[in-house]
This record gives sequence, structure tokens and C-alpha cells, in this order.
Amino acid sequence: RAGRPQKLAPALMPEALALMLEALPLTLAGLRDRALLLLGWAGALREEELVRLCWENLATQPDGLLVTLPFSKTDQTGQTRAVCVHYQQGACPVAAVRAWQRAAGLSSGPVLRSVSRHGAVGACLSVSAVDAIVQRAADAAGQPTRYTGHSLRAGWITTAFQQGASEPDIMRHTGH
Repeated sequence: RAGRPQKLAPALMPEALALMLEALPLTLAGLRDRALLLLGWAGALREEELVRLCWENLATQPDGLLVTLPFSKTDQTGQTRAVCVHYQQGACPVAAVRAWQRAAGLSSGPVLRSVSRHGAVGACLSVSAVDAIVQRAADAAGQPTRYTGHSLRAGWITTAFQQGASEPDIMRHTGH
């Protein structure tokens, strides 16, 4: 409408994600950031979906974590959408979420929350905080690209296409 092309978030590919995960500190905030990066990437979640996610929306299943999204950009009537985030070898999103949960002592309310410099867990994150966390991890890993929270979703979609996933399967996972 304003006559400018939309800025596209660069896709965060698995190699760059691995470098970012290695660069995270072994702190409470680092555990939260690891959970955010892995859950956002494996679930191909939008920033808004990540920050609105509550512990009550997560259910452990034999093959991973069932993430029920009560509200999404493509489901504004609140009919919910479920995404399965599978267990993985190495950097496992399910293990990262559970490690953050144990370390933060959380069982209800928002999954992703602020952590003070003194290690106190606070309120739920904002969309801009998600973008800042992703970019901070990229900077720590020496990644020159300006990633955003949407780069997690774009990276999963790009990787799925490269690995031969069908368009309907990708669309089902992402809610397109």
C-alpha cells in the first residue's frame, strides 16, 4: 500500500542455527534462548505464536511435543492448530523446552519469559524480544546476517523444501 517491497527475513539454515546454539551461554537465559530457537525453528512458529504459547498448550507424546496454538495469524477465530515437534538427535527442541522448564521452575502460564541479569524469571516475552534474542545469538556466533524471529520459520520451510518435503506437508506444518 505504501509502494515499498516487503522486507523478507533471511532463512536461518541448520548450519547457522547450530553455530548459534553453540554460542549460547550456560545460564538460565541461555536455556530459555535455546528453547526459543529450537522450538521456533522445529515448529516453524511465528513470533506471535511463540510469545503467546503457554505451558498448558504443550503435551508430551511418544514422538515429541504436541504444541496446540490457540491463536494464529491464519486462525484468528481461535479454532486452534496443533503442531508436533519431534524428538531429534543432538539439539533436540523437546529436551531444550523441558530443560528450560525445569531450570526456571515453570508449570503454567507463558512458556517464554524474560530473565533478569540476576536470573529472576519475569513476564512473557514480546515479539521484539524474540527478534532481539535471535539476533543476539547470531551476533555471538559471528553470523553477519540480520536474522529475525521469522528467520526461524523461514529456515525450517526452506530446509523442508530442500529435503524433498511436499508442499501440502509443509503447509500443514506451518498453517499456511
